[in-house]
Amino acid sequence: PALASVRMVPGRVQVNTPGFWSWALLDRRTNKVVGSRNPTATSTTASMVKAWIAADFLRRAAESGTTPDSGQLQRLSTMIRDSANDPAHEFFALLGGAASTRRLIRTCALTDSVPHENWSNTAVSASDTARLADCIADGRAAGPQWTPWLLTQMLGVRGLGDFGIRDALPPASAAGVAIKNGWVVRTLHAEWHVACLAVAEGWALGVLARYPQELGLTHGAQICEKVAAALLPR
Repeated sequence: PALASVRMVPGRVQVNTPGFWSWALLDRRTNKVVGSRNPTATSTTASMVKAWIAADFLRRAAESGTTPDSGQLQRLSTMIRDSANDPAHEFFALLGGAASTRRLIRTCALTDSVPHENWSNTAVSASDTARLADCIADGRAAGPQWTPWLLTQMLGVRGLGDFGIRDALPPASAAGVAIKNGWVVRTLHAEWHVACLAVAEGWALGVLARYPQELGLTHGAQICEKVAAALLPR
């Protein structure tokens, strides 16, 4: 599928939040990354890492000469479009748990990320989130056979997980931006962890946030949206 050619440019981003936030914009033509003052600071991916889990499974299947069956493809699709957790547990285990995340770091040349045996607790930076988005779009993550399929699923994200970066864009452009978001309440610290990944033809964007639980998911979704809005050309 063709990704949108909507432009984003480096700009001043202001967000009002009592918590942590970070962003990074990767120019897919020059590979240059710009971002907040803390683009290498890490936070947990929550469901955002499901995009990699799908990519890793599909690429390895192709490399081994096997074709996923219709049931597997349906579960992968549900994992991306609807952010279903059960398939993520299933496929992450099949892929060796944290061994899959170590492949992510190697394959996508990530610099700040830390594997975890629980996929939701994988730590990434905003810079690495942008690199992951680019890695998916350019075919390194899922391989040439399955990249179009995976991008189609990410373009089709719907329901609760369809928030953030795309909301800042005109509808026609938003329809061509592939996304995968993560969101979870970490009860130990009573805070939300929100992670937003998006990729278009010329750019990849990562936004991370952590903030008090009582502010709700909407607060994190608005942080991702405000970052994207600030990077649109005036």
